[in-house]
Amino acid sequence: MCGEHQHHATSASEPAISGVRFKVAEMTCDHCAGTIRKAFATTMPGTEISIDLASREVAVAGDAAAAAETLRIAGYEPQPID
Repeated sequence: MCGEHQHHATSASEPAISGVRFKVAEMTCDHCAGTIRKAFATTMPGTEISIDLASREVAVAGDAAAAAETLRIAGYEPQPID
């Protein structure tokens, strides 16, 4: 879970993309989403991602193993969604 103070979850979701999807239970707010975006920008530049805070899901148009590792680097435990 996010360690930031006074954060609020939003229910807005982004357009879905095709690719591998992960459940990220610890992703609870916009700060979490920003942390994940920064991790992808650093480790997988140019990779298209979609984050749905309401369902706590991340979709990635790219390599599943690299995406899972990027989420772990960001501090989250991704669970693949079939």
